[in-house]
Amino acid sequence: MWFDLAYRVLEGHYPNHEEGLAVLRCPDEELLDLLAAAYRVRRRYFGNRVHLNYLINAKSGHCGEDCGYCSQSRVSTAPIEKYDLLEPEKILDGARAAAELKSRTYCIVISGRAPRDRELDVIAGVAPEIKRRYPLAVCVSPGLLTLEQAERLKRCGVDRINHNLNTSRRFYPRICSTHTYEERLETLRAVRRAGLEICSGGIIGMGEEEADVVDLALELGALAVEATPINFLIPIEGTPITEALRNNKQPSPPTPLPKGEGRRKRLNPRYCLKALCLFRFSNPHVELRIAAGREIHLGPLQPLGLFAANSIFISDYLTTKGQPPAADFEMIEALGFQAVIH
Repeated sequence: MWFDLAYRVLEGHYPNHEEGLAVLRCPDEELLDLLAAAYRVRRRYFGNRVHLNYLINAKSGHCGEDCGYCSQSRVSTAPIEKYDLLEPEKILDGARAAAELKSRTYCIVISGRAPRDRELDVIAGVAPEIKRRYPLAVCVSPGLLTLEQAERLKRCGVDRINHNLNTSRRFYPRICSTHTYEERLETLRAVRRAGLEICSGGIIGMGEEEADVVDLALELGALAVEATPINFLIPIEGTPITEALRNNKQPSPPTPLPKGEGRRKRLNPRYCLKALCLFRFSNPHVELRIAAGREIHLGPLQPLGLFAANSIFISDYLTTKGQPPAADFEMIEALGFQAVIH
């Protein structure tokens, strides 16, 4: 069944909702077959190459949005460091670190609903210098963007914009009420019209149902995004979703939602691997990245994730630590894969 699905995907088939649910519900005894099928797709487009990405939290906290999963939101009491946008030299220092760690992409993340003019000025000034000094693609995660803002970032040399959909349209009101799912889609449309690459993914493990994960995968596949980071929720003390899940509740929405189809799942390494296979089948050409939470939720099965995904973050995430870069290089080498710089 799984190899037939892989063959049809390679022939241009776009998985439907039922096939997506079947992937997530793959029996554990068939997991290696599922991974082997996903690897056929991954190998067609990326061989055994692994793209490394280095992230800098260029502005931390001070966000007025109420995203329930985020330690930087206004509803979080997590004890994180808070600071305004870093000076250009510190952003350049991050680019140097990215290059030294053999990263292909340097990701600059700015907290907040949308970038301020001064913040765009800094990015517009520093991006050309990054490109001049280092062989890096530049990805910026600035929040909601207008077409004019996206076009300005394109002109200054930014290659890609990250703006995650995070979950399905149905489940979105349970994780945020200060902006809508449609507003996120409008940003992605503006990014595409500006001629920038799109990086958009999601977070798994927020109390959503299997059907929500499938809907997200199919939405991103239909958008044909260039990169998809898949995060597995890191339980951060002081964030509403972490507190709700600890008490075995769903996050409280601003308005009641009807019960969706599918089954809610607690994360375990096998389910996380199945989710990665789903996102590979739904967008075979995408740079599929295992992002935050891989160390926690994949655990000793981390290497298997790279049979579906072809990209990882190296070093740390936004407000949480990753495993040491040396462990990532050891994992890649043990698989017989190779990190790609350009």
